[in-house]
Amino acid sequence: MQWKTRRSEWVQPKDDARTAFDVDYARIIHSGSFRRLQGKTQILNLGDSDFYRNRLTHSLEVAQIATSLVRQFRQDNQDQPVFDHLPEDSLIQVLGYTHDLGHPPFGHGGEVALNYCMRDHGGFEGNGQTLRILARLEKMSGSEGADLTRRALLGILKYPIPFSKAHNPARAPRLMSGPSVVRLINRDQSKPPKCYLDTEQDVVDWILAPLRAKDRKTFCTPSPKKGQHSRARHKSFDCSIMDLADDISYGVHDFEDAIALGLIDQGLFKGAVDDVACASFLDFLKEKYPDQYGNNIYDRFVEQLFADGNTRKHTISRMVGFFIKNARIVENKNMDAPLLRYQASMRDGPARFLKALKDFIFASVIKSPNVQHLEFKGQTMVVSVFETFASEPKAFLPRDAYTLFEGSGKDVRIICDHIAGMTDAFLMKTYDRLFSPRMGSVFDRL
Repeated sequence: MQWKTRRSEWVQPKDDARTAFDVDYARIIHSGSFRRLQGKTQILNLGDSDFYRNRLTHSLEVAQIATSLVRQFRQDNQDQPVFDHLPEDSLIQVLGYTHDLGHPPFGHGGEVALNYCMRDHGGFEGNGQTLRILARLEKMSGSEGADLTRRALLGILKYPIPFSKAHNPARAPRLMSGPSVVRLINRDQSKPPKCYLDTEQDVVDWILAPLRAKDRKTFCTPSPKKGQHSRARHKSFDCSIMDLADDISYGVHDFEDAIALGLIDQGLFKGAVDDVACASFLDFLKEKYPDQYGNNIYDRFVEQLFADGNTRKHTISRMVGFFIKNARIVENKNMDAPLLRYQASMRDGPARFLKALKDFIFASVIKSPNVQHLEFKGQTMVVSVFETFASEPKAFLPRDAYTLFEGSGKDVRIICDHIAGMTDAFLMKTYDRLFSPRMGSVFDRL
């Protein structure tokens, strides 16, 4: 029962038929931060099309895949000790729905921009902001945010090390030294470490309180890397399921969007993801559908990916199903607590295929000039709005945000919270109101 408790110590009424995790689910579905995901960039810029995925549709897909993984694990592990520790459907759906809540406008570009803006105030990281939203900022309780169960917050804690321990001072955010006319962020230097924010240390202490000291120490020990930020070594069992679902969605669904919008072609794909990388999936197709792929399974598979929408969707569905069926549970015997000991993983061959897809999307789509131009523009707008608000908060912050700012002892983190919670469109509207001569009205809602 200790994993079903809440920081507020609220106790569910006895006539409430829901489980504790059903309550978590309801709180997320009805939260403002969840709704705002519909207006935040996934990879491709919002406004170019209403077809491809945004943060909300991506989160729905992650939750669906994560639920399928759990059901596959239940089927495959009915007689194993791990069976009793698999999460309820409502819990794993909560993790899928919330895993990107903390990402600011313009995706990872906005994250880099806010980390630069917060360079002297504890930094910024999207996953850390997710925990902050759910534990403090959402309006479902007095001061505990959404006041989710302890197990839900453990699953949300994707990187269990604080910013102060993960951050490498040699990687401190800064401007580029080359340009002489414009001020540009050094985007590589300004990437944040993967962590939680130091402001949430008391929340993390509460989440991990039921664990033995040995498990807590192992779970929270960072892995240093020369010249880079330190990385977390471990995730909880529930988090590992969600993270695997996120990888599948990124590697397959974002890939599907790129094909549908003509950003990649067969030649580009074949040059990056060859038949060796696909070998495990090709073997699956040969065994499962012996009459559909002929002698050259790889070429037929690629043709189907780049065919009409119906054929492509059918192939994408087979890819997702293949990854789900090839997920497995492994044990980390250095951990005693079941919620840390068990981990979701992917078998070797399918893991190579998924990695090849993810690497291809990163190199060919995310790092393409088409996307990078818009990411750069988004970063510029985020920094401009932040610095304007911070220069004179009383003049520029909306009244409710300024009230919070004053009540916090003028903590700049409140300005960061306000901007991180904006949708792409609202950030652009705010930027236009501040900087575009012909935009804005005294009747605009701030």
